[in-house]
Amino acid sequence: MGLDGIACVRYMNRIDTKYLFSAGKLTDLLRKVRPYYSTLEIAGQREFSYKTVYFDTPDLLFYIQHVTGKLNRTKVRIRTYESNGLTFLEVKQKSNKGRTSKSRVEKEPGDMNHVEQSREFLDELISPRAVSLKPVINTAFTRITLVSLERAERITIDYNIGWNNLKGDSVRMPFLAIAEIKSGKSTSMSPFFARLKELGVRSTGFSKYATGMALVNKAPRQNNLKPKFLLINRIRDEYYRNDAARQQH
Repeated sequence: MGLDGIACVRYMNRIDTKYLFSAGKLTDLLRKVRPYYSTLEIAGQREFSYKTVYFDTPDLLFYIQHVTGKLNRTKVRIRTYESNGLTFLEVKQKSNKGRTSKSRVEKEPGDMNHVEQSREFLDELISPRAVSLKPVINTAFTRITLVSLERAERITIDYNIGWNNLKGDSVRMPFLAIAEIKSGKSTSMSPFFARLKELGVRSTGFSKYATGMALVNKAPRQNNLKPKFLLINRIRDEYYRNDAARQQH
């Protein structure tokens, strides 16, 4: 499926359900769901690199919202789609009803002057905090996008995930894959959900932003993320254990 087809299912107001699993399961998962989904393809390419710069206030308001489990929470980022250079300033907000809404405005690639050039856009969504926003961390990953052949549903699968801050510190997680089902309704009838369940993968909340801030920027309240770190460690151990077994055979 090309970009025109994807545009029809680009839900800006939706229910998001995330799943973390070993990247070693990715090939098997894609094989199992192939009859039910189309794959985004541009110029013969189906894997796409993304780069994201996250912004926060001096007191890390958005990070604290995430790690304390606040139901109404916000993320502000500049995301670049490296396949075509398109760059957007995005405000992603999750409501206490569990719905995610995303608003965005196109930017020039590499433009960090987000406040002055997008003041009206940001003021409308997150005023009065917009003027104090500063870049705090960068994230890079590779993404595959699937679109259901039968349902109003889109799937993103991210891997090759890494973070770096403005000081040169970095963390990479080649063993981790993150799948997200984006739908206007429940995922219980989703073929993708059913295949994940067969592989023993359960849904879990996860924020690339909060995780990167804790690991790379040593942001406060890391104890709130301890269950996620334990899950990531289990996935890492599974990935490298199975990788070692594959090499022996």
